[in-house]
Amino acid sequence: MGANEHGVCIGNEAVWGREEVSDEEALLGMDLVRLGLERADTAEKALDVIVDLLEKYGQGGNCSEGGMAFSYHNSFLIADRKEAWILETAGKYWAAEKVQEGVRNISNQLSITTKIDREHPHMRNYAKQKGWWNGTKEFDFAATYSYIDTAKMMVSPGRYCEGYRLLNKHKGNITFETMAEILRDKPSGINMEGDFLTTASMVSILPQDSSLPCIHFFTGTPDPERSVFKPFIFAPNISQLLDTSSPTIEFEDPFKKKPHFRINPDRRHPLYQEHQQALKVIDSKEEKAKTMLDNMKKLEKQLFKDMESILQNKHLDVDKIVNLFPQSAKDEIQIYKSNMSSS
Repeated sequence: MGANEHGVCIGNEAVWGREEVSDEEALLGMDLVRLGLERADTAEKALDVIVDLLEKYGQGGNCSEGGMAFSYHNSFLIADRKEAWILETAGKYWAAEKVQEGVRNISNQLSITTKIDREHPHMRNYAKQKGWWNGTKEFDFAATYSYIDTAKMMVSPGRYCEGYRLLNKHKGNITFETMAEILRDKPSGINMEGDFLTTASMVSILPQDSSLPCIHFFTGTPDPERSVFKPFIFAPNISQLLDTSSPTIEFEDPFKKKPHFRINPDRRHPLYQEHQQALKVIDSKEEKAKTMLDNMKKLEKQLFKDMESILQNKHLDVDKIVNLFPQSAKDEIQIYKSNMSSS
């Protein structure tokens, strides 16, 4: 997931279906997110970038470093200040739905059914050739390209259904706090644990008024329930994000060796490392845990109050903006260190 200076945001989820997943090296979903954000200044242009790259290079490859093989196809939630799109893929084939109203989410399954606003030109014909669609029945992308019974899709107890339920519950009154609360929800499976732990979370506020800044909140750490959402606003001469920059990994001729990335490099940035140490305290010392989590909540509450003030007063202090995210990360690290040093 990520955002760019034009207010374009892209989130990416793994999906599987009838079309076979290739473990041959191609573009990963994360590559497509980055390239879409690098090259597009609107949501629909980002969609164009992604589908053009899919057509030219395909998707595939191992999405996991180290020994485990883990490959999948991808779905994308793409938004800017004015519009939002869902893009879902099966190999090089794809369908896109423009979000016209209400709430919309993606989560580990194809979810575009009969409302298809753009599509791969051969997507229906390919499905017909494979025997997945008879050519006369109304075309349903999720039902055709996966094994989902779309009639039951909104009542099954999965992450997609639960995410939609939580969003729909707050429809018309969704705030930053609402989104953070949903991303922190563990019973729904949205906030994942175990081997597929939620590694980072993001919430973006994209005002339709172009005189107001887009504000992006990032945790930069796993488990949003025990993380701080820190604000970032694009501005000229932004301070370096040293506490959340992963170390550069030097490989010896990585592209001449196959298979690549058999080693498992340590990519933890300073904030991540301090967060992991803090979790040990949270898990083992109840009183320290309460103090630490309370301080984290206070910091987040103050940060959101500051951002709300910017949106209401339409005033940006550029000197503060360039240090906004780096300073928030430092404040979070200080909370961890002060509690650990006195433990």
